Parts: sequence; C-alpha cells; structure tokens
Amino acid sequence: MISLFLDIKDLNVDLKDFHLQNINLQVKEGAYHVLIGPTGSGKSVLLETIAGFYKPYQGQIMLEGKDITPLNPEDRGISIVYQDYVLFPHMNVFENISYGLKKKNKSDKSFLESRVYEMAEKLKIDHLLKRDTRTLSGGEMQRTAIARSLIVEPKLLLMDEPFSAVDVNTHAYLTTLIKNVIEEYQTTCIHVTHNFNDVYNLAEQVAVMKDGKILQQGTLHDVFSRPSDDFVANFVGVHNVFKGQIVGHDKSLLKIRINHDIIIHSSDVFEQHSSDKTDVMVAIRPESIIFSNEPFISSVRNQLKGVVKNLFEVGHTVWIEVQVGGVTFRGVLTPNSCESLGIERGKEIYLSFKSLNVNLMEYHDDAYRSI
Repeated sequence: MISLFLDIKDLNVDLKDFHLQNINLQVKEGAYHVLIGPTGSGKSVLLETIAGFYKPYQGQIMLEGKDITPLNPEDRGISIVYQDYVLFPHMNVFENISYGLKKKNKSDKSFLESRVYEMAEKLKIDHLLKRDTRTLSGGEMQRTAIARSLIVEPKLLLMDEPFSAVDVNTHAYLTTLIKNVIEEYQTTCIHVTHNFNDVYNLAEQVAVMKDGKILQQGTLHDVFSRPSDDFVANFVGVHNVFKGQIVGHDKSLLKIRINHDIIIHSSDVFEQHSSDKTDVMVAIRPESIIFSNEPFISSVRNQLKGVVKNLFEVGHTVWIEVQVGGVTFRGVLTPNSCESLGIERGKEIYLSFKSLNVNLMEYHDDAYRSI
C-alpha cells in the first residue's frame, strides 16, 4: 500500500532577503517528485530546509509520521546530492563512496567492500574505484556522489540539479541510469531541475514554485495539461493562454468566447464556475493543435481558420504562430510535416484541437497577463 511518506505542513522560513511561505508538500513513499520553477523561486532553500540546514520559524516536516523539524541534519536519515558533486579530494572513488557507510559499520570490512562494489557496479563506476576523484569526468564525479548518497540507504534522497554540469549526452545517460537505480532501491526522491527533459523522463509528481511559494503540485499530466493559473501555464510551456468567457452549453460541452468573436468548446469539468457569462482562463498545449490545408471532416469540435504569421525552428521542431481574428495560436510541427503542408508566412491554414484539450482555469484580474 502506497502511503504518505513526507508531509510538509505550513512551512515558513525567514532568510532575511528571502522567505519560504506556507509550503505544503506531500510525497508518497517510493515516489520520484520533481521541483521546478524560475531561478530564485526557493527550490534549493526548500531542499536544504528538508535536509535540516535551515530551521523554519513555523510549520512541520513529517517523515514517516515522525516530526523531524527539530532534528539535526545527521539525524534525519536524508541524503542530498548537489550539482557540484562535493567529493572529498583527498579520497579516491572507493573511499568517497564508502565514507558514510564506514561511519555506520566501522568493524565489518567485508560488508563494506561488498556494498561499495555492488553500488559502484549499479552506477557503472566499478572500474574507477581506485581512481583519484580529481581525474574523473563530470559524469563520473556525479555518479560517485550519487553512489555515496545511496549506499547509506537514506529514507529520502534529495538532488539539487544533479546533472546540470554535464554535457547533453552524459545528461541523457545519467538520467536513464539514475532512474533505474532509484527504482531498484525503491528510494523516495525529490529532484530540483531546470531541465524539462528531466521532468518528462523522471517525474511522477511535480511541484511548481515561484517567489518562495508552491503554486501547484500534482501528477505530471495534471500540472502540464491542467495548470492552476497563467504563470504555471506559461512556465510549463502551454503557450496558448487566453482570457475567455463561458457563454453557453452544448450538450456536455462548455462554449467559451475568446477575443469577442472566437467560439471554442471545452469538455473540462470546471466546477468552480460553469454558469453563462463567467470569466475563465483557457489553456491549450501547442502539441494539441493539429494543422491542415482543408477543414477536417471529423468529430473534432474546435476547427478554426487563420493566417500563418511566423514560424521558427527550435531544435528538431518548427513552431508555428497562426493569427485567428485577434488571437495568436501557437503550435508545433516536425520539419517534414511543415514542408508537406507548405506552411509559410501569410498562408491560410486550418487548425483544430479536441474539446478535452481545452483546459479551463479560474480567472483573476490581478493574475491575468496578455501573451
């Protein structure tokens, strides 16, 4: 049975020039939880508060049902991995990995050696155990740091941008490797990152932070497809965020007017307000938009005609901006699809999206920002 493992309640931390404010965070046992947010939002401060490096002036940190808020870092059963490795330069790889375990099991040398070799093998660094850590690559250093953290079997593993200092290929390799090792050891993990590939590949739960607050937390799908406000929507890459108004119902669908003259349909269960003339925020992910040269003859309820205003390449994709009335919709295509559709600036094109991909958020005057 999956149980609530970490429960942070109304946590407040005062660092004079920065504050964590009313943090509530729940992490299930064995879950991989990822914290995202802009630089300076408080992600690292939250990790270090959980680890015990900062003392809150209000709130509780409950781990396995026990209040660990007053405990010193070494008494919490928590390991933390930083982006800059923090290895002991005067120790080789074996000595670094075994450091924490040696303190717990001083007399059992054979046990110590077998555990170090086992962990090093899992992380593909067993051939490096005698190496000076100063001669390691960035990826090798990070695997050593993670092995050192995992070998003591922490109740909770915290990782603060652990892959940010390595190259792209090493990053991808480490992501897959770490995911497999953490799943094998059933370690509960909280991971801070700015890299959305980490979120897509690792996260079971996501929390979005801004200005010392958690704005939204939930499953990857909930946060990325059903953002709670326009800041979260823009941060997680929804890109299509509009002010709208519910103007009616069509069977099980809500009819929403955006920019006075565009009607779209949503199957979102928007319980806060579903009466006519209710202002809402509308969010549509760019990958949910389908482009075509002719109208679709299908059950897709939302079909609009517009003019291509801009297109630009981002990595292996092409972003398309289409003007429909006074509204700009943003979608994404592969270069091959873009070429086959003959998309170019000034071209008329149809775009469609399913009603279930039109997500609604509560509208606040002070939260809305035109994009």
